Amino acid sequence: MPSSPPHSLPRNARERQLIAQEAARLIAESGIHDLEHARRKAAARLGIASEALWPRLGEIEQALREHQLLFASGSQPGALHERRESAAQAMQFLQAFQPRLAGAVLSGLATGDSPVILHLHCDDPDAVQRFLHEQRIPAEARTWSLRLAGHSSKQHYPGCEFAADGIAFELVVLPEDALRQPPVSTDDGKPLPRATLTQLRQLLAQEQR
Repeated sequence: MPSSPPHSLPRNARERQLIAQEAARLIAESGIHDLEHARRKAAARLGIASEALWPRLGEIEQALREHQLLFASGSQPGALHERRESAAQAMQFLQAFQPRLAGAVLSGLATGDSPVILHLHCDDPDAVQRFLHEQRIPAEARTWSLRLAGHSSKQHYPGCEFAADGIAFELVVLPEDALRQPPVSTDDGKPLPRATLTQLRQLLAQEQR
């Protein structure tokens, strides 16, 4: 059910919804893929500095679902399916690194420019780059900031990004301990949703029903 009109809500709830809707618009229209970055930019645009008035990331996801239903119902499902298929192929290719799918491709919010985000697990941070080089896959090194379960703050983790068949991939290399202590949300400390290749294939099978 669509959210209530902002003007009909109490002030705090109204500001949270305005930020969520602006963040959803930024993600849909401005090529921003990170929910936290979209939330912060939306709040700045609206002049709402107090983080106590900001929406949870789940509220932004809901606003994005509503935005896609209104403006992208014809194209979004196809883009999502294409990225899930590509993610499955990549996870099979990278199976030695115990990949987990994360982000919008897993949540179902991916659009035509969303990257496939894969968490790989290896205690040798350079192993993935070497593997891609051996396979003659050009990739650009990057780092990501994530907080793992059991840690009090974010840490920087290496990885790389590349494109294949017009789809962007982001590979984040985490230590093997992250299989038991996975990345957590900065909002509530709960583990971020992630999927194995088997779970992704189950999602793809459900899409065919």
